Amino acid sequence: MKWLTASRYVVLPVASVGASWIAVVAVSFLLIRLIPGDPVEIFINHMNVRTTDELIAAYRAEWGLDRSLVVQFAIWLEGFVSLDWGKSFVTGQAVTAELFPRAGWSAAIGFSGMASAILIGYGLGFLAALKPAGVAACLSRLFAIGGQALPAFAVGLIVLWVLAAELQWIRPFSGGVVERLLLPIALVAFFSIGSVSRLVLVGFCEVLNAPYMRTALAKGLGRGEALWRHGRRHAVIVLLAGIAPDLAWVIGGTAVAEIVFGVPGLSERIVAAVAERDYPVLQPYIALVAIWLVVGLRLTAILRRSLDPRIDLSLEVGHR
Repeated sequence: MKWLTASRYVVLPVASVGASWIAVVAVSFLLIRLIPGDPVEIFINHMNVRTTDELIAAYRAEWGLDRSLVVQFAIWLEGFVSLDWGKSFVTGQAVTAELFPRAGWSAAIGFSGMASAILIGYGLGFLAALKPAGVAACLSRLFAIGGQALPAFAVGLIVLWVLAAELQWIRPFSGGVVERLLLPIALVAFFSIGSVSRLVLVGFCEVLNAPYMRTALAKGLGRGEALWRHGRRHAVIVLLAGIAPDLAWVIGGTAVAEIVFGVPGLSERIVAAVAERDYPVLQPYIALVAIWLVVGLRLTAILRRSLDPRIDLSLEVGHR
């Protein structure tokens, strides 16, 4: 029976995560090559060199683009697993040397922004559930509407103009690391606080209507104390379920912040790679985001199960 238990809780989930990742990177590998524009012609035009069929054929052979897609994918997959990610079509530098130094900036912005949004949004959601007509409820609605309606680049430019140009409180382009990261983190947090607070609000409101809340109040607990004591765990479960699909934001959602505030992050390089059809840079980035997503989704599901053992994870991974 032990091997059945191991198969259910270890082998099948790992196999499911691996199969999901392979499927995502294979589809992305194909979609990238369906984007209009030949990378060889774009590169030659950028170098301002006269295009000839022989020159195009030489570059295609050097970059491995003259092989079938299946062979290209197999070669890329083997290189990715062995950390040999090739060289950029445009710069000629190793992809690892281009991406790894930038990953720290993007991770700092993404993780700090999301952590700030969770802390602020959780507090707003709790206070909004406690006082539906209060200031916190109004702020929660404003953040939710603003996060959906306002363009990120416009908000970033306004914040830049007010705080850096007019008030001169911060130096986002010439200051230290903290000064350079402060505004991008605030921008990422601003667009996530609304959704986080609304999810937490839903979780606390479900507890407010539960029968055991009436029992807790009848025992003499205050409304705020009873709601916090009995609702905080359920609110976290609801938040984890709702925020898991937004995990890609932590890595890939910082592009606007990096471009507006001139941060040399990962997303800024990826935007340039898309314009240049720089396949060796794009493919590892997508593979890393896919790893982060499939592992993150699995970890959030496990965390929810640890908070509420009644949650059946087999329904979420499809191997019941």
